[in-house]
Amino acid sequence: MQMPAEQTVLITGCSTGIGRATAERLAAAGHRVYATARNPESVADLEAKGCRTMALDVTDEASMEAAVARIGEEAGGVDALVNNAGYSQSGAIETLAMDALRRQFETNVFGLVRMTQLVLPGMRARGRGRIVNISSMGANFTFPGGGAYHATKYAVEAISDALRYEVEGFGIDVVVIQPGAIRSEFDKAAVASLDQHDDDEGVYAGFNRGVGRATREAYEKGPLKLLGGEPDDVARVIAKALTAKRPRTRYHVTPSATIMIGQSHLMPDRLWDRFNATQFPKPGR
Repeated sequence: MQMPAEQTVLITGCSTGIGRATAERLAAAGHRVYATARNPESVADLEAKGCRTMALDVTDEASMEAAVARIGEEAGGVDALVNNAGYSQSGAIETLAMDALRRQFETNVFGLVRMTQLVLPGMRARGRGRIVNISSMGANFTFPGGGAYHATKYAVEAISDALRYEVEGFGIDVVVIQPGAIRSEFDKAAVASLDQHDDDEGVYAGFNRGVGRATREAYEKGPLKLLGGEPDDVARVIAKALTAKRPRTRYHVTPSATIMIGQSHLMPDRLWDRFNATQFPKPGR
């Protein structure tokens, strides 16, 4: 379904990184962009770049309903939804607090699903729409210490595949974006999440510290930095997905995504484990 040249686009998680870059790029292209974040002050400066800004917490039902209702009143509804809000909770599975694990899924998965449910009735009524879900190269493989985050991205993929089939007949396209390493605040938040564990002196303490060190080095000086990209690289692909007459179902962004996804698909599980052992310490050894 061909989308209008100028669309009303709702983007979650615009305070930094991919969401912010996408809001700036789409607004510059003439779209009516609603740039949202849990803290509206973090996106207030985007108004000067042509965006409409507002608070939207994807873990709060009232906040999500209010945002979609406002866009309906002001613009007649959402033409395109970019589900970008998300973060990485790192750490050995045994050391994860269940509340932290639930928060990870509330933000990365359940919020995405609920936002989609809220915009779909309007899209169906107009006979067109785009839903772009920001996944990750990490939806194709798993790094040690990243089980919680990877699980949410695998879930996003499954939900997107089912949804794509369910809504295609209404003129709605569902697109998945799989970024590789992106130079933003993402890695810093992932490393900071390791401080939430109570295992500072436990059997996984060295492992969790090693995960933090490997993550920092990968983004600061490792091959992922060389093969990574900037938030605007992802924003450019999102813009393409929103305007293409027939968008692809999946887009890989950055050489790191293409290389790592290809490598993981070629490796048997045990060989992938041995590859990870060159990057991460192994608990119990």
